[in-house]
Amino acid sequence: MRSATNPPVSTVRVAAVQSDPQVGLEHKADNVAATLRQIGEAADAGARLIVLPELANTGYSFDTRDEAFAHAEQVPGGPTCAAWEQIARERDVYVVAGITEVEGVRLYDTAVLVGPDGFIGKYRKTHLWNREKLIFTPGSEFPVFETRIGRIGLLVCWDIWFPEVSRILAAQGADVICSVNNWVWTPPPLFDDAGNCMASYLTMSASHVSGVPFVAADRVGTERGGRFLGCSLITGVSGWPIGGIASAEEATVLYADLDLVEARSAVVWSELNDLPRDRRTDLYDALLGYVDGTALPR
Repeated sequence: MRSATNPPVSTVRVAAVQSDPQVGLEHKADNVAATLRQIGEAADAGARLIVLPELANTGYSFDTRDEAFAHAEQVPGGPTCAAWEQIARERDVYVVAGITEVEGVRLYDTAVLVGPDGFIGKYRKTHLWNREKLIFTPGSEFPVFETRIGRIGLLVCWDIWFPEVSRILAAQGADVICSVNNWVWTPPPLFDDAGNCMASYLTMSASHVSGVPFVAADRVGTERGGRFLGCSLITGVSGWPIGGIASAEEATVLYADLDLVEARSAVVWSELNDLPRDRRTDLYDALLGYVDGTALPR
């Protein structure tokens, strides 16, 4: 029997794929084929949880809603999701990836989770960035998915600027949070002296204060005049990156071995301090502008 001095271990090799998908119907088949190669290579390296960037099958910079609709697919049921499900079954892996989803007349910037048994679930981006608001409908739920390797939470890109997202996922028992990203230019400076972008530090901070590891996959390159920031990373429950932060320029894959049940054991900072226990949930709603779950007028 395991004990406090001999804790349970559920070590899983995870991968964050930093790649360069391109928008345009002429690129979509190549984008999907690239994701399948990347998943296969990560599986060959022993990864069982593989995270790809936001909108990995379509690229990001849609000019119009019509163009986005032309790229979009049903989730599940579309060809990209089916291809990811098939490779997940064949390689006995879990895959998180961004996809342009259509449901009726609505489009969503969605993160999908598939595994050895097929489709598991999806998260629709709740915080839309810039022109995304002209194309996508925001999501309204923060699901955490039970899997054989642990409880998986999802977020997308701009969500990391809102600490409530990570906190909600952690409070629901997420063992790991997978972040699919297309981090774009932010107010300068874009990078610090170490070559890291602000989004990487926000990811580290969210991981640190929630006591949950993150697998954050960003993209690189340029697309229709926009530049993407790279700097993908994988954190442990302490929030510090494991194996460093990826470059801002190169397509690469980061790997780390995570104990996916470690977050379930309370991280006690001292005899008298523990982050989950010290939260003042009796105060937060009113101070954050919410009463009975409803936002107060500003």
